[in-house]
Amino acid sequence: MVQISTSSSLRLLLFFSSFFLHSITGLSNDAPSSKNDGGDGSSKTSSGGTGTKVTIVCIAVAAVVLFSFFLFKLWQKKKREEQYARLLKLFEEDDELEVELGLRD
Repeated sequence: MVQISTSSSLRLLLFFSSFFLHSITGLSNDAPSSKNDGGDGSSKTSSGGTGTKVTIVCIAVAAVVLFSFFLFKLWQKKKREEQYARLLKLFEEDDELEVELGLRD
C-alpha cells in the first residue's frame, strides 16, 4: 500500500516539475525562429542563461522535496511519540485511585 502511494506521488511530482520546467523555458525571450536581418547574421541567444535557470529550478525543486520529506518524517516521529505516551498513560497504575477506593494504604 505504501509502495503504491509513493509511486503515484512521485509520478505526480515528476509531471508537475516537468510541466513547470517546460513553462519556464517557454517564457524565455528567445524566439524559435529569429528573423533578425541585421546584416551581420548574429542572433542574440542565451542558451547558457537558460541552462543555468533550469539547473537552479531543478535544485530548488529537489531542495523543496527533501525539506518536505524531512518535515513529514519529523511529523510522523512526533505523532508516534504522542501515541506511545497515550498508550503508557492508559496502562499505568493509578495509585491515587486505589488509595481513594481503599484498596491500598
